Amino acid sequence: MQTLTEQDREQSPSTPRVPNVRASHLLKVPRLWATVVVIASIVVVVMSALYIGSVVNPTGHLDGLPVSIVNEDTGVTVSSRELDFGERVQSGLADSRVSRFLSLQPETLAGAETAMDTGKLYAAIVIPPQFTGSLLALSAPRAASAMPAGQPTIRLLTNNRAGTEGVALATAVVQPAIASVSRQIGRQLLASASRTSAAARLLLAAPVAFSTVAYHPLPSHSALGLSAFFTALLTMLCGFLGAIIVNSAIDTALGYAAVDSGPRYGHRQPVLISRTQTLLCKWAIAFVLTGILCGLMLVVAAGLLAMNAPDPGELWLFSWLAAASVATGTLALIAILGTPGQLIAMLLFVYLGLASAGGTFPLQALPGVLRLVNQVEPLRQILSGTRSILYFGAKGNAGLTGGVVAAASGLIFWLVIGTAVVRWYDRRGLHRIAPATLAYIQQVAHPGARQDDISPERVAESHGSPVDRPERPEATDGGNGL
Repeated sequence: MQTLTEQDREQSPSTPRVPNVRASHLLKVPRLWATVVVIASIVVVVMSALYIGSVVNPTGHLDGLPVSIVNEDTGVTVSSRELDFGERVQSGLADSRVSRFLSLQPETLAGAETAMDTGKLYAAIVIPPQFTGSLLALSAPRAASAMPAGQPTIRLLTNNRAGTEGVALATAVVQPAIASVSRQIGRQLLASASRTSAAARLLLAAPVAFSTVAYHPLPSHSALGLSAFFTALLTMLCGFLGAIIVNSAIDTALGYAAVDSGPRYGHRQPVLISRTQTLLCKWAIAFVLTGILCGLMLVVAAGLLAMNAPDPGELWLFSWLAAASVATGTLALIAILGTPGQLIAMLLFVYLGLASAGGTFPLQALPGVLRLVNQVEPLRQILSGTRSILYFGAKGNAGLTGGVVAAASGLIFWLVIGTAVVRWYDRRGLHRIAPATLAYIQQVAHPGARQDDISPERVAESHGSPVDRPERPEATDGGNGL
Protein backbone atom coordinates (compact mmCIF):
# COMPACT_ATOMS: atom_id res chain seq x y z
CA MET A 1 0.00 0.00 0.00
CA GLN A 2 1.48 3.34 -1.03
CA THR A 3 0.54 6.48 0.89
CA LEU A 4 1.88 10.02 1.11
CA THR A 5 2.67 11.49 4.52
CA GLU A 6 1.56 14.99 5.48
CA GLN A 7 5.18 16.21 5.26
CA ASP A 8 5.50 14.88 1.69
CA ARG A 9 2.40 16.80 0.67
CA GLU A 10 3.69 20.03 2.19
CA GLN A 11 7.07 19.67 0.42
CA SER A 12 5.59 18.85 -2.97
CA PRO A 13 5.02 22.06 -4.94
CA SER A 14 2.81 20.25 -7.44
CA THR A 15 0.33 19.05 -4.82
CA PRO A 16 -2.79 21.24 -4.96
CA ARG A 17 -4.06 22.67 -1.73
CA VAL A 18 -7.22 20.89 -0.62
CA PRO A 19 -9.78 23.10 1.12
CA ASN A 20 -10.53 22.13 4.72
CA VAL A 21 -14.23 21.22 5.16
CA ARG A 22 -15.76 21.91 8.56
CA ALA A 23 -18.72 20.22 10.23
CA SER A 24 -20.67 23.47 10.06
CA HIS A 25 -20.42 23.35 6.26
CA LEU A 26 -21.80 19.82 6.10
CA LEU A 27 -24.66 20.59 8.47
CA LYS A 28 -25.90 23.23 6.05
CA VAL A 29 -26.38 20.69 3.22
CA PRO A 30 -30.13 19.85 3.03
CA ARG A 31 -29.57 16.75 0.94
CA LEU A 32 -27.34 15.22 3.58
CA TRP A 33 -30.00 15.71 6.25
CA ALA A 34 -32.76 14.41 3.98
CA THR A 35 -30.90 11.24 3.08
CA VAL A 36 -30.11 10.31 6.69
CA VAL A 37 -33.54 11.19 8.09
CA VAL A 38 -35.57 9.51 5.34
CA ILE A 39 -33.63 6.23 5.31
CA ALA A 40 -33.47 5.95 9.11
CA SER A 41 -37.16 6.81 9.43
CA ILE A 42 -38.20 4.18 6.91
CA VAL A 43 -36.17 1.51 8.69
CA VAL A 44 -37.56 2.39 12.13
CA VAL A 45 -41.16 2.54 10.88
CA VAL A 46 -40.87 -0.85 9.17
CA MET A 47 -39.09 -2.38 12.15
CA SER A 48 -41.67 -1.07 14.62
CA ALA A 49 -44.59 -2.18 12.47
CA LEU A 50 -43.16 -5.68 12.12
CA TYR A 51 -42.07 -6.21 15.72
CA ILE A 52 -44.95 -4.58 17.59
CA GLY A 53 -47.55 -5.63 15.03
CA SER A 54 -46.64 -9.28 15.44
CA VAL A 55 -47.07 -9.38 19.24
CA VAL A 56 -49.35 -6.53 20.28
CA ASN A 57 -52.66 -8.46 20.06
CA PRO A 58 -52.15 -12.24 19.87
CA THR A 59 -55.62 -13.10 21.21
CA GLY A 60 -57.25 -10.77 18.70
CA HIS A 61 -55.40 -12.43 15.83
CA LEU A 62 -55.76 -15.96 17.18
CA ASP A 63 -57.45 -18.20 14.62
CA GLY A 64 -57.21 -21.94 14.04
CA LEU A 65 -54.78 -22.90 16.82
CA PRO A 66 -54.51 -26.71 16.44
CA VAL A 67 -56.07 -28.43 19.46
CA SER A 68 -57.67 -31.88 19.31
CA ILE A 69 -60.66 -33.10 21.30
CA VAL A 70 -60.68 -36.70 22.49
CA ASN A 71 -64.09 -38.03 23.56
CA GLU A 72 -63.69 -41.35 25.40
CA ASP A 73 -67.17 -41.22 26.91
CA THR A 74 -69.58 -43.93 25.74
CA GLY A 75 -72.75 -42.54 27.32
CA VAL A 76 -75.39 -44.46 29.30
CA THR A 77 -78.97 -45.59 28.78
CA VAL A 78 -81.51 -44.51 31.40
CA SER A 79 -85.11 -45.74 31.04
CA SER A 80 -84.52 -46.50 27.35
CA ARG A 81 -83.18 -42.99 26.95
CA GLU A 82 -79.65 -42.49 25.64
CA LEU A 83 -77.60 -39.87 27.49
CA ASP A 84 -74.16 -38.79 26.31
CA PHE A 85 -72.76 -35.75 28.08
CA GLY A 86 -69.39 -36.29 26.43
CA GLU A 87 -70.91 -35.71 23.02
CA ARG A 88 -72.73 -32.69 24.40
CA VAL A 89 -69.46 -31.19 25.63
CA GLN A 90 -67.77 -31.86 22.29
CA SER A 91 -70.58 -30.35 20.20
CA GLY A 92 -70.95 -27.46 22.64
CA LEU A 93 -67.29 -26.52 22.26
CA ALA A 94 -67.46 -26.83 18.49
CA ASP A 95 -70.53 -24.58 18.30
CA SER A 96 -69.26 -21.99 20.77
CA ARG A 97 -66.92 -19.04 20.31
CA VAL A 98 -64.07 -21.45 21.07
CA SER A 99 -64.16 -22.54 17.44
CA ARG A 100 -63.21 -18.98 16.46
CA PHE A 101 -59.85 -19.39 18.14
CA LEU A 102 -59.12 -23.11 18.06
CA SER A 103 -59.16 -25.67 15.28
CA LEU A 104 -60.89 -28.43 17.25
CA GLN A 105 -60.01 -31.73 15.62
CA PRO A 106 -61.87 -34.87 16.84
CA GLU A 107 -59.25 -37.51 17.48
CA THR A 108 -58.52 -40.68 19.40
CA LEU A 109 -56.14 -40.44 22.33
CA ALA A 110 -53.47 -42.39 20.44
CA GLY A 111 -53.90 -40.16 17.40
CA ALA A 112 -53.65 -37.02 19.49
CA GLU A 113 -50.47 -38.26 21.17
CA THR A 114 -48.95 -39.05 17.78
CA ALA A 115 -49.77 -35.55 16.55
CA MET A 116 -48.26 -33.98 19.67
CA ASP A 117 -45.12 -36.09 19.24
CA THR A 118 -44.56 -34.40 15.87
CA GLY A 119 -45.42 -30.88 17.02
CA LYS A 120 -48.73 -30.74 15.14
CA LEU A 121 -50.86 -29.99 18.23
CA TYR A 122 -50.51 -27.57 21.12
CA ALA A 123 -52.97 -29.41 23.33
CA ALA A 124 -55.66 -32.10 23.47
CA ILE A 125 -58.96 -31.89 25.38
CA VAL A 126 -59.65 -35.34 26.85
CA ILE A 127 -63.18 -36.27 27.99
CA PRO A 128 -62.71 -39.36 30.22
CA PRO A 129 -64.51 -42.72 29.97
CA GLN A 130 -67.69 -43.02 32.07
CA PHE A 131 -68.03 -39.24 31.96
CA THR A 132 -71.83 -39.40 31.64
CA GLY A 133 -72.17 -42.09 34.30
CA SER A 134 -70.09 -40.09 36.78
CA LEU A 135 -72.25 -37.01 36.25
CA LEU A 136 -75.47 -38.93 36.75
CA ALA A 137 -74.05 -40.48 39.92
CA LEU A 138 -73.48 -36.98 41.32
CA SER A 139 -77.20 -36.26 41.16
CA ALA A 140 -78.15 -39.52 42.96
CA PRO A 141 -79.31 -38.79 46.52
CA ARG A 142 -77.22 -41.54 48.11
CA ALA A 143 -74.05 -40.24 46.49
CA ALA A 144 -74.50 -36.53 46.95
CA SER A 145 -72.30 -36.30 50.03
CA ALA A 146 -69.67 -38.77 48.89
CA MET A 147 -69.01 -37.81 45.29
CA PRO A 148 -66.57 -34.81 45.42
CA ALA A 149 -63.60 -37.17 45.20
CA GLY A 150 -65.15 -38.81 42.14
CA GLN A 151 -66.03 -35.63 40.35
CA PRO A 152 -65.52 -36.18 36.59
CA THR A 153 -62.51 -34.28 35.27
CA ILE A 154 -61.81 -33.08 31.74
CA ARG A 155 -58.06 -32.95 31.17
CA LEU A 156 -56.13 -30.68 28.88
CA LEU A 157 -52.97 -32.43 27.73
CA THR A 158 -50.48 -29.67 26.95
CA ASN A 159 -47.60 -29.93 24.50
CA ASN A 160 -45.04 -27.35 25.61
CA ARG A 161 -42.55 -28.68 23.06
CA ALA A 162 -44.66 -27.12 20.31
CA GLY A 163 -44.49 -23.71 22.03
CA THR A 164 -45.22 -22.53 25.54
CA GLU A 165 -47.10 -19.40 24.44
CA GLY A 166 -49.31 -21.49 22.18
CA VAL A 167 -50.13 -23.76 25.13
CA ALA A 168 -50.89 -20.71 27.28
CA LEU A 169 -53.28 -19.35 24.65
CA ALA A 170 -55.01 -22.72 24.29
CA THR A 171 -55.43 -23.00 28.06
CA ALA A 172 -56.81 -19.47 28.29
CA VAL A 173 -59.48 -20.34 25.71
CA VAL A 174 -60.39 -23.87 26.85
CA GLN A 175 -60.58 -23.36 30.63
CA PRO A 176 -63.42 -20.78 30.68
CA ALA A 177 -65.25 -22.71 27.95
CA ILE A 178 -65.22 -25.90 30.05
CA ALA A 179 -66.41 -23.92 33.06
CA SER A 180 -69.34 -22.61 31.02
CA VAL A 181 -70.24 -26.11 29.79
CA SER A 182 -70.00 -27.38 33.37
CA ARG A 183 -72.54 -24.83 34.57
CA GLN A 184 -74.94 -25.77 31.77
CA ILE A 185 -74.71 -29.45 32.63
CA GLY A 186 -75.14 -28.61 36.32
CA ARG A 187 -78.41 -26.77 35.68
CA GLN A 188 -79.75 -29.78 33.79
CA LEU A 189 -78.75 -32.19 36.55
CA LEU A 190 -80.30 -29.98 39.23
CA ALA A 191 -83.54 -29.81 37.28
CA SER A 192 -83.76 -33.59 37.00
CA ALA A 193 -82.63 -34.45 40.55
CA SER A 194 -85.44 -35.63 42.86
CA ARG A 195 -83.94 -34.60 46.19
CA THR A 196 -80.76 -32.62 46.71
CA SER A 197 -78.97 -31.39 49.78
CA ALA A 198 -77.20 -28.07 50.04
CA ALA A 199 -73.85 -29.81 49.50
CA ALA A 200 -75.22 -31.60 46.44
CA ARG A 201 -76.56 -28.39 44.95
CA LEU A 202 -73.19 -26.74 45.48
CA LEU A 203 -71.45 -29.63 43.73
CA LEU A 204 -73.95 -29.76 40.88
CA ALA A 205 -73.59 -26.04 40.24
CA ALA A 206 -70.26 -26.88 38.57
CA PRO A 207 -70.06 -30.68 38.34
CA VAL A 208 -67.18 -30.91 35.84
CA ALA A 209 -63.60 -30.36 37.03
CA PHE A 210 -60.82 -29.18 34.78
CA SER A 211 -57.08 -29.89 34.98
CA THR A 212 -54.03 -29.39 32.81
CA VAL A 213 -51.47 -32.17 32.44
CA ALA A 214 -48.15 -31.75 30.65
CA TYR A 215 -47.68 -34.34 27.91
CA HIS A 216 -43.98 -35.26 27.66
CA PRO A 217 -42.65 -32.27 29.60
CA LEU A 218 -39.75 -30.27 28.22
CA PRO A 219 -36.27 -31.49 29.14
CA SER A 220 -34.21 -29.44 31.54
CA HIS A 221 -32.00 -26.63 30.23
CA SER A 222 -34.44 -25.90 27.41
CA ALA A 223 -35.14 -22.25 28.29
CA LEU A 224 -38.81 -23.11 29.00
CA GLY A 225 -39.21 -24.17 25.38
CA LEU A 226 -37.41 -21.17 23.89
CA SER A 227 -34.02 -22.81 23.31
CA ALA A 228 -35.09 -23.84 19.80
CA PHE A 229 -36.04 -20.27 18.91
CA PHE A 230 -32.82 -18.73 20.22
CA THR A 231 -30.72 -21.41 18.54
CA ALA A 232 -32.52 -20.75 15.24
CA LEU A 233 -32.03 -17.01 15.69
CA LEU A 234 -28.29 -17.45 16.31
CA THR A 235 -28.07 -19.71 13.26
CA MET A 236 -29.63 -17.02 11.10
CA LEU A 237 -27.28 -14.40 12.57
CA CYS A 238 -24.27 -16.63 11.89
CA GLY A 239 -25.26 -16.51 8.24
CA PHE A 240 -26.11 -12.82 8.08
CA LEU A 241 -23.20 -11.46 10.12
CA GLY A 242 -20.80 -13.92 8.53
CA ALA A 243 -21.78 -12.59 5.10
CA ILE A 244 -21.31 -8.97 6.20
CA ILE A 245 -17.83 -9.75 7.56
CA VAL A 246 -16.84 -11.65 4.42
CA ASN A 247 -18.11 -8.87 2.15
CA SER A 248 -16.16 -6.20 4.03
CA ALA A 249 -12.96 -8.27 4.26
CA ILE A 250 -12.89 -9.26 0.59
CA ASP A 251 -13.72 -5.78 -0.69
CA THR A 252 -10.97 -4.34 1.52
CA ALA A 253 -8.45 -6.90 0.29
CA LEU A 254 -9.36 -6.22 -3.35
CA GLY A 255 -9.06 -2.47 -2.90
CA TYR A 256 -12.77 -1.72 -3.27
CA ALA A 257 -13.20 -0.58 0.35
CA ALA A 258 -11.04 1.52 2.64
CA VAL A 259 -9.09 0.27 5.64
CA ASP A 260 -10.31 2.53 8.45
CA SER A 261 -9.01 1.39 11.83
CA GLY A 262 -8.93 3.94 14.62
CA PRO A 263 -6.71 6.86 13.57
CA ARG A 264 -5.28 4.91 10.63
CA TYR A 265 -6.83 5.18 7.20
CA GLY A 266 -5.65 3.53 4.02
CA HIS A 267 -6.74 2.06 0.75
CA ARG A 268 -5.24 -0.86 -1.10
CA GLN A 269 -4.60 -0.58 -4.79
CA PRO A 270 -7.73 -2.03 -6.45
CA VAL A 271 -7.33 -5.05 -8.69
CA LEU A 272 -9.10 -5.82 -11.93
CA ILE A 273 -11.69 -8.52 -11.13
CA SER A 274 -15.17 -9.14 -12.44
CA ARG A 275 -18.29 -9.03 -10.32
CA THR A 276 -18.84 -12.74 -10.94
CA GLN A 277 -15.42 -13.77 -9.71
CA THR A 278 -15.76 -11.51 -6.68
CA LEU A 279 -19.12 -13.01 -5.70
CA LEU A 280 -17.87 -16.57 -6.19
CA CYS A 281 -14.93 -15.84 -3.91
CA LYS A 282 -17.21 -14.38 -1.23
CA TRP A 283 -19.62 -17.32 -1.45
CA ALA A 284 -16.81 -19.87 -1.08
CA ILE A 285 -15.37 -18.18 2.02
CA ALA A 286 -18.82 -17.62 3.54
CA PHE A 287 -19.68 -21.32 3.14
CA VAL A 288 -16.65 -22.36 5.17
CA LEU A 289 -17.08 -19.55 7.68
CA THR A 290 -20.72 -20.37 8.48
CA GLY A 291 -19.78 -23.94 9.34
CA ILE A 292 -17.14 -22.66 11.77
CA LEU A 293 -19.47 -20.08 13.31
CA CYS A 294 -22.32 -22.55 13.81
CA GLY A 295 -19.92 -25.01 15.41
CA LEU A 296 -18.65 -22.36 17.82
CA MET A 297 -22.21 -21.33 18.62
CA LEU A 298 -23.12 -24.90 19.61
CA VAL A 299 -19.90 -25.37 21.57
CA VAL A 300 -20.84 -22.38 23.70
CA ALA A 301 -24.57 -23.21 23.98
CA ALA A 302 -24.45 -26.98 24.47
CA GLY A 303 -20.89 -27.41 25.72
CA LEU A 304 -20.26 -24.47 28.03
CA LEU A 305 -23.82 -23.52 28.99
CA ALA A 306 -25.25 -27.09 29.04
CA MET A 307 -28.21 -26.37 26.78
CA ASN A 308 -30.12 -29.57 26.07
CA ALA A 309 -29.00 -30.81 22.63
CA PRO A 310 -29.58 -34.56 22.21
CA ASP A 311 -27.99 -34.69 18.74
CA PRO A 312 -25.40 -31.90 18.40
CA GLY A 313 -23.87 -33.33 15.23
CA GLU A 314 -27.13 -33.29 13.31
CA LEU A 315 -27.99 -29.89 14.76
CA TRP A 316 -24.64 -28.54 13.55
CA LEU A 317 -25.10 -29.87 10.03
CA PHE A 318 -28.61 -28.45 9.78
CA SER A 319 -27.51 -25.11 11.25
CA TRP A 320 -24.60 -24.96 8.80
CA LEU A 321 -26.89 -25.54 5.82
CA ALA A 322 -29.37 -22.92 7.05
CA ALA A 323 -26.68 -20.33 7.86
CA ALA A 324 -24.99 -20.90 4.49
CA SER A 325 -28.32 -20.28 2.76
CA VAL A 326 -28.80 -16.97 4.62
CA ALA A 327 -25.18 -15.92 3.92
CA THR A 328 -25.57 -16.74 0.23
CA GLY A 329 -28.72 -14.64 0.02
CA THR A 330 -27.14 -11.72 1.89
CA LEU A 331 -24.08 -11.66 -0.37
CA ALA A 332 -26.27 -11.98 -3.46
CA LEU A 333 -28.37 -8.99 -2.43
CA ILE A 334 -25.25 -6.91 -1.77
CA ALA A 335 -23.77 -7.92 -5.13
CA ILE A 336 -27.00 -7.07 -6.95
CA LEU A 337 -28.04 -3.89 -5.10
CA GLY A 338 -24.72 -2.63 -3.77
CA THR A 339 -24.69 -0.88 -0.40
CA PRO A 340 -28.53 -0.83 -0.08
CA GLY A 341 -28.45 -4.63 -0.39
CA GLN A 342 -27.08 -4.92 3.13
CA LEU A 343 -30.04 -2.97 4.51
CA ILE A 344 -32.51 -4.98 2.43
CA ALA A 345 -30.96 -8.23 3.66
CA MET A 346 -31.25 -7.06 7.26
CA LEU A 347 -34.94 -6.20 6.80
CA LEU A 348 -35.64 -9.48 4.99
CA PHE A 349 -33.69 -11.99 7.05
CA VAL A 350 -33.59 -10.35 10.49
CA TYR A 351 -36.52 -8.01 11.07
CA LEU A 352 -39.15 -9.76 8.96
CA GLY A 353 -37.88 -13.14 10.12
CA LEU A 354 -38.23 -12.31 13.81
CA ALA A 355 -41.73 -10.95 13.28
CA SER A 356 -43.07 -13.90 11.29
CA ALA A 357 -41.16 -16.92 12.62
CA GLY A 358 -43.62 -17.78 15.39
CA GLY A 359 -40.79 -18.22 17.83
CA THR A 360 -42.67 -16.76 20.79
CA PHE A 361 -46.34 -16.59 19.81
CA PRO A 362 -47.69 -19.33 17.50
CA LEU A 363 -48.26 -18.69 13.81
CA GLN A 364 -52.02 -18.79 14.38
CA ALA A 365 -51.71 -15.69 16.62
CA LEU A 366 -49.92 -13.59 13.99
CA PRO A 367 -51.59 -11.04 11.68
CA GLY A 368 -52.69 -12.47 8.35
CA VAL A 369 -49.92 -10.87 6.29
CA LEU A 370 -47.19 -12.35 8.47
CA ARG A 371 -48.78 -15.80 8.23
CA LEU A 372 -48.29 -15.66 4.47
CA VAL A 373 -44.72 -14.39 4.77
CA ASN A 374 -43.60 -17.14 7.15
CA GLN A 375 -44.15 -19.74 4.44
CA VAL A 376 -41.02 -18.48 2.67
CA GLU A 377 -39.20 -16.67 5.48
CA PRO A 378 -35.93 -18.51 6.33
CA LEU A 379 -36.09 -18.09 10.11
CA ARG A 380 -39.43 -19.91 10.33
CA GLN A 381 -38.03 -22.92 8.48
CA ILE A 382 -34.83 -22.86 10.55
CA LEU A 383 -36.95 -22.85 13.72
CA SER A 384 -39.01 -25.83 12.55
CA GLY A 385 -35.92 -27.92 11.85
CA THR A 386 -34.18 -26.87 15.07
CA ARG A 387 -37.26 -27.63 17.18
CA SER A 388 -37.53 -31.06 15.59
CA ILE A 389 -33.91 -31.88 16.48
CA LEU A 390 -34.06 -30.51 20.04
CA TYR A 391 -37.54 -31.65 21.13
CA PHE A 392 -38.94 -34.29 18.78
CA GLY A 393 -36.09 -36.72 18.16
CA ALA A 394 -35.13 -35.20 14.78
CA LYS A 395 -38.27 -36.61 13.13
CA GLY A 396 -38.68 -35.57 9.54
CA ASN A 397 -42.44 -34.98 9.85
CA ALA A 398 -41.87 -32.80 12.94
CA GLY A 399 -40.32 -30.06 10.80
CA LEU A 400 -36.82 -31.30 9.99
CA THR A 401 -37.60 -32.36 6.42
CA GLY A 402 -39.32 -29.07 5.69
CA GLY A 403 -36.43 -27.14 7.21
CA VAL A 404 -33.81 -28.96 5.15
CA VAL A 405 -35.81 -28.58 1.93
CA ALA A 406 -36.39 -24.86 2.57
CA ALA A 407 -32.72 -24.19 3.41
CA ALA A 408 -31.49 -26.11 0.36
CA SER A 409 -34.04 -24.42 -1.89
CA GLY A 410 -33.04 -21.00 -0.59
CA LEU A 411 -29.38 -21.79 -1.18
CA ILE A 412 -30.02 -22.82 -4.77
CA PHE A 413 -32.33 -19.86 -5.39
CA TRP A 414 -29.80 -17.27 -4.26
CA LEU A 415 -26.95 -18.99 -6.13
CA VAL A 416 -28.94 -18.89 -9.36
CA ILE A 417 -30.27 -15.35 -8.92
CA GLY A 418 -26.95 -13.91 -7.76
CA THR A 419 -24.93 -15.55 -10.53
CA ALA A 420 -27.41 -14.60 -13.25
CA VAL A 421 -27.57 -10.92 -12.28
CA VAL A 422 -23.84 -10.29 -11.75
CA ARG A 423 -22.97 -12.11 -14.99
CA TRP A 424 -25.43 -9.83 -16.75
CA TYR A 425 -23.73 -6.83 -15.12
CA ASP A 426 -20.38 -8.13 -16.40
CA ARG A 427 -21.63 -8.70 -19.93
CA ARG A 428 -23.02 -5.16 -20.03
CA GLY A 429 -19.67 -3.76 -18.89
CA LEU A 430 -21.09 -2.44 -15.61
CA HIS A 431 -17.80 -2.52 -13.74
CA ARG A 432 -17.46 -1.67 -10.07
CA ILE A 433 -14.46 0.48 -11.06
CA ALA A 434 -13.95 1.32 -14.74
CA PRO A 435 -10.83 -0.30 -16.31
CA ALA A 436 -9.58 3.15 -17.39
CA THR A 437 -9.72 4.31 -13.78
CA LEU A 438 -7.88 1.20 -12.63
CA ALA A 439 -5.19 1.80 -15.25
CA TYR A 440 -4.76 5.37 -14.04
CA ILE A 441 -4.46 4.19 -10.42
CA GLN A 442 -1.82 1.65 -11.45
CA GLN A 443 0.17 4.27 -13.33
CA VAL A 444 0.12 6.53 -10.27
CA ALA A 445 1.13 3.66 -8.00
CA HIS A 446 3.94 2.63 -10.38
CA PRO A 447 5.19 5.90 -11.94
CA GLY A 448 7.50 5.58 -14.92
CA ALA A 449 6.30 2.10 -15.84
CA ARG A 450 4.66 1.38 -19.16
CA GLN A 451 1.12 0.01 -19.04
CA ASP A 452 2.34 -3.33 -20.38
CA ASP A 453 4.87 -3.56 -17.54
CA ILE A 454 2.18 -3.33 -14.83
CA SER A 455 1.57 -7.04 -14.38
CA PRO A 456 -0.85 -8.77 -12.00
CA GLU A 457 2.15 -10.01 -10.02
CA ARG A 458 3.45 -6.47 -9.56
CA VAL A 459 0.05 -5.24 -8.44
CA ALA A 460 -0.17 -8.16 -6.00
CA GLU A 461 3.03 -7.08 -4.28
CA SER A 462 1.09 -4.41 -2.40
CA HIS A 463 -1.44 -7.04 -1.27
CA GLY A 464 1.05 -9.63 -0.10
CA SER A 465 -0.56 -12.46 -2.11
CA PRO A 466 0.08 -14.04 -5.51
CA VAL A 467 -2.20 -13.41 -8.44
CA ASP A 468 -2.35 -15.78 -11.41
CA ARG A 469 -1.48 -14.13 -14.70
CA PRO A 470 -4.26 -14.58 -17.27
CA GLU A 471 -3.23 -16.38 -20.43
CA ARG A 472 -4.55 -13.57 -22.66
CA PRO A 473 -4.28 -10.28 -20.79
CA GLU A 474 -4.97 -8.34 -23.95
CA ALA A 475 -8.52 -9.76 -23.99
CA THR A 476 -9.25 -8.82 -20.41
CA ASP A 477 -11.83 -6.07 -20.18
CA GLY A 478 -12.79 -6.41 -16.54
CA GLY A 479 -16.07 -8.05 -17.47
CA ASN A 480 -15.52 -11.80 -17.34
CA GLY A 481 -12.55 -12.62 -15.13
CA LEU A 482 -9.10 -11.63 -14.02
